[in-house]
Amino acid sequence: MTTMTETSVREFRMPDVGEGLTEAEILTWYVKPGDRVTDGQVICEVETAKAAVELPIPYDGVVRELHFAEGATVDVGTPIIAVEVAGAAPAQGPAQAPAAEPETERKPEPEQEQEPKAEDRRPVLVGYGVSASATRRRPRKGPQVAVPSAPAAPTELNGHGAPAPAAGAGPRPLAKPPVRKLAKDLGVDLATVVPTGPGGIITREDVHAAVAAAAAPPAPAPEPAPAPAVEPRVPTSAPSYDPARETRIPVKGVRKATAAAMVGSAFTAPHVTEFVTVDVTRTMRLVEELKQDKEFAGLRVSPLLLIAKALLVAVKRNPDINASWDEAAQEIVVKHYVNLGIAAATPRGLIVPNIKDAHTKTLPQLAKALGELVTTAREGRTSPADMQGGTITITNVGVFGVDTGTPILNPGESAILAVGAIKPQPWVHKGKVKPRQVTTLALSFDHRLVDGELGSKVLADVAAILERPKRLITWA
Repeated sequence: MTTMTETSVREFRMPDVGEGLTEAEILTWYVKPGDRVTDGQVICEVETAKAAVELPIPYDGVVRELHFAEGATVDVGTPIIAVEVAGAAPAQGPAQAPAAEPETERKPEPEQEQEPKAEDRRPVLVGYGVSASATRRRPRKGPQVAVPSAPAAPTELNGHGAPAPAAGAGPRPLAKPPVRKLAKDLGVDLATVVPTGPGGIITREDVHAAVAAAAAPPAPAPEPAPAPAVEPRVPTSAPSYDPARETRIPVKGVRKATAAAMVGSAFTAPHVTEFVTVDVTRTMRLVEELKQDKEFAGLRVSPLLLIAKALLVAVKRNPDINASWDEAAQEIVVKHYVNLGIAAATPRGLIVPNIKDAHTKTLPQLAKALGELVTTAREGRTSPADMQGGTITITNVGVFGVDTGTPILNPGESAILAVGAIKPQPWVHKGKVKPRQVTTLALSFDHRLVDGELGSKVLADVAAILERPKRLITWA
């Protein structure tokens, strides 16, 4: 006869489903306490800063407890569900050694730090491995391990070991890398911030609170009570402060990541934006012709398709635009491939998935990839892998009727092209003023590695192709 022991309960931890992300929000639980689960079964859907992802459980068993409710934001590595595994260990007498590990697990050995046990393994999603540092810093705790009387301060955050303090200095403030960067951007010394997170960790809210405290005027010294004054008359129709007429929306998930990325990009890369207004009448005619072409049957053909192809040709003619700035190595990294990002507005916020190796695709292949990208984004099924590795981006603000804008660079890229609305305007064509289809393009670029000449050449090439799309044949 066997009995269920404490060692048969496994804690499934929130995995890092997006390479370096530190937290995720639980959107939906698909199981409840008492449900039986099997290896590979999806137990919940979570939203990271990049996308919504379904999490599978890596073993069989019965759900004992859900540690967090739907809507909770959970740090990576935190247990989110307790499962009683199928097949309990046999009961042991008091004089016997602790219950043996299952045969599928290794016995404790010195090298066990490098080889995590089954309990500590996080489920590996497609395209994402388990961080070695994460497995080492969360060793399995069996029942034989004594619980300390007080929690010790963590020595490692998000895979980054806490360095030893300098001689004569106090301990280094504990904070995750995104929080350290936020503090650096805002000019806040973490040593002066009062931590409120678990284990003395400084959170984003602590940094913002320090900024607010520094900006607040000092409290005035007590003064004698002034003589009664006549209050000014306020019109009854004047607006008043009323929280009941306000809506507060928590900043999290995609919106939180977008905000942090845009702030980081705007205050890290020196942006320059150039504009050009171009007659795209011939391009619009070509779009209509391609819609009737048998090679494009069943494919979505739009002006964005030809604009994307024009940008790819411009990159081929000016390859140095397709690069990034490596601050740590002090190097410019020129990419010999183009992963073309397309900014997409979704119910969860702005995301920028990219078409991998777009430079190798024919026009029909590019049309198919664009259609799949847009459909997947609208349905909220874009994976984190689809949003990583982009090299240059297009944002189509024209679909909202906007003439143009000054786009902010996608982090890690050196250029982004904004496309304005295409509409009939009076235009001088062959010496006469005629109504033509006109749009305005805007190219923002990182002036650390892209000079004005290079940026101007790229923008001019895109405009020239859209004005005379036959150049796609001669320039490609």
